[in-house]
Amino acid sequence: MEKNPEFIFTCSQAQQFEWVKSWYPGLYSQIQHFASKGQFVPVGGTWVEMDGNLPSGESMVRQFLEGQRFFYKEFGRYCSEFWLPDTFGYSAQLPQIMRGCGITRFLTQKLSWNLVNTFPHNTFFWEGLDGSQVLTHFPPGNSYEMKCKVEDLLNTVRNNKDKGRANHSAVLFGYGDGGGGPTQIMLDRLQRVWDTDGLPKVQMSTPDKLFTELEDDSALLCTWTGELFLELHNGTYTTQAQIKLGNRQCEALLHDIEVASSLALCRGKSFQYPSKKLQELWRLLLLNQFHDVIPGSCIEMVVQDALKYYQEIHSAGADLLKEACGVLGAGTGAPEASGSMALNTLPWERMEVISLPGGATQPKLALVQVPSIGAAAVTDSVEPVCPVSVTTQADGTVVMDNGIIRVVVDKAGRVVSLCLVKSKREAIADGSTGNQFVLFDDVPLYWDAWDVMDYHLQTRKPVSELVQPVHIVCPGGLRGSVSFSLRISGQSSLSQELILDAMCPYVKFQTQVDWAESHKFLKVEFPVRVRSASATYEIQFGHLERPTHRNTSWDWARFEVWGHKWADLSEHGFGVAVLNDCKYGYSAYKNTLTLSLLRAPKAPDANADMGKHQFTYAVMPHAGSFQDSAVIQSAYNLNFPLRLFPRGKSSSNNSSSSAFSVSSPAIILETIKQAEDRTDALVVRLFESHGSSASVTLATSLPVKEAVHCDLLERPDSSATVPVTASGIPLTFKPFQIISLLLILK
Repeated sequence: MEKNPEFIFTCSQAQQFEWVKSWYPGLYSQIQHFASKGQFVPVGGTWVEMDGNLPSGESMVRQFLEGQRFFYKEFGRYCSEFWLPDTFGYSAQLPQIMRGCGITRFLTQKLSWNLVNTFPHNTFFWEGLDGSQVLTHFPPGNSYEMKCKVEDLLNTVRNNKDKGRANHSAVLFGYGDGGGGPTQIMLDRLQRVWDTDGLPKVQMSTPDKLFTELEDDSALLCTWTGELFLELHNGTYTTQAQIKLGNRQCEALLHDIEVASSLALCRGKSFQYPSKKLQELWRLLLLNQFHDVIPGSCIEMVVQDALKYYQEIHSAGADLLKEACGVLGAGTGAPEASGSMALNTLPWERMEVISLPGGATQPKLALVQVPSIGAAAVTDSVEPVCPVSVTTQADGTVVMDNGIIRVVVDKAGRVVSLCLVKSKREAIADGSTGNQFVLFDDVPLYWDAWDVMDYHLQTRKPVSELVQPVHIVCPGGLRGSVSFSLRISGQSSLSQELILDAMCPYVKFQTQVDWAESHKFLKVEFPVRVRSASATYEIQFGHLERPTHRNTSWDWARFEVWGHKWADLSEHGFGVAVLNDCKYGYSAYKNTLTLSLLRAPKAPDANADMGKHQFTYAVMPHAGSFQDSAVIQSAYNLNFPLRLFPRGKSSSNNSSSSAFSVSSPAIILETIKQAEDRTDALVVRLFESHGSSASVTLATSLPVKEAVHCDLLERPDSSATVPVTASGIPLTFKPFQIISLLLILK
């Protein structure tokens, strides 16, 4: 930069700047100097260049919150463009999240890697799930590490699919994908061809200037609606299962700490909200969401670091949660059946069976009723409307029935029948069995950890070797369960407990796998009695549909897709959902819903996924639509278990309190936290989850004196105050809209 004053360098990822600031303060001062001159340009607005599929909606918000606030503090400006050249697909909610964080422009090039279909645009408007739009540019050179050769410039012009609609494009040059950056030779090449006859006109520029040019001439640009699905690297939804588990658990833990700490802040005047420590833990989690860590496409040393960071979050987070719950319970000591409270961090009332400390061979169980965003004393007074019955049939099958669903399990642990009791509607397809484990050969063409190819589907092999047949573990009452084990191969085995709780609309499959395979892929299938051309998958702050057929090459390319806590296959009046607590890979073909469980790639980590795994999934048949039958709420319940904490001696046996509730099940209250810049305010984030317009009331028992709309960076909109009435705060939502409120406390 000193030798080439015209040279402009872009750099993303606030985390990188933070490391340089901590370890090389002299170099950081130089970066700030050249940033002030406009030569060194911070871009992206996120903490790291995160994966675009797997982080939760709230995690994506925090990527921008931490990144944008860092850039503003250190460089005096927010980024106006999202910079994510190399991640493996882009969620349909990203446009709304970007706009909520002050970003209206997006640059990537990864969809040029599509294996099947060529993406039709380079410059276009990308429209998200809620209708939000961002101007998007894919550099036509299809690379983020060009070398400024003549062929790079010619390719950039030749490959532009929007000629006539957009006449400017970016050339990203330097040694990328491993580092090194631009060289003097590259700059000299550009200098020679600034304005050469027969070659494209080239100028050194900034992302802001490029996008401004594109915006000024955007009248004819096309619009792409929905997700930007990468037709490659589908294996990253499943590789390194322990990292996926750590991510989901830590997202839930940080959510619960923030809820409990917010309630404690309003309950105890002396309680200090742990904002600094929470920021440290969030930044660790966000670091692990880098686009080669959470996808599992990292070397073994990085895996070890990532798992260590998750352990740090668990350890420090447990202390923070205990401290907040201590204020809520105003008591200390180990939880006991007679002295415990249950914390519900979700915005609806829950009635669930929980395990209490003190059980000897069998867990001590209780059915508890806990209000929304609140706590209740654990007592023995709640009785189920219908206890669970468990009976063994003459043919060796076991029947479990809780009055809501009836499950029949054969000797090998397969579900031969899954029936809604009230309507007698069968969920399992004729002549088929659910909970069928299947093993595939998994030898990709290119990159082990990244890819699974469509031809792996031709190698399907059911796992059928029985080690221990089904036997009853819990005989019924509050809980019925059966257990069995299978041999996957000479090296690998699995055991599973099928659990049906009283009052629960789904059956859980608690699974343990000892995995020692090479280039194999383990999945579990549920062929269901449903006919539908599309299946629905949860994504960040919403859901979307994908085809269950393979009519076109675009459909076929989605043979393995990603989703979050649930996927659903429904016809009018009936459907079946698969829920999970740590998996992200799914497929739905015709009438079979499949959950991807474990892979066994050998590069870049030769030991990827080897060892013991524990995970839980669940199956939920339902009458009506998944929206009306609380599939979304059930998936949250599975992922955010009720948390026990000690009850103080002064608390009455019937003590129960609710801090927030929402008048419509369509609206999810996702986040409650202390505001970033003021200690006398909370931020609550809600979203519409059904795909509907809704007018609702957010009720609260907290001492709120004022409510103001704010963006995802928590910047208040002073023109958008919301009345706080005796019944609550009235809000209006469009489909899949995210709303953040700043609640000023009395």
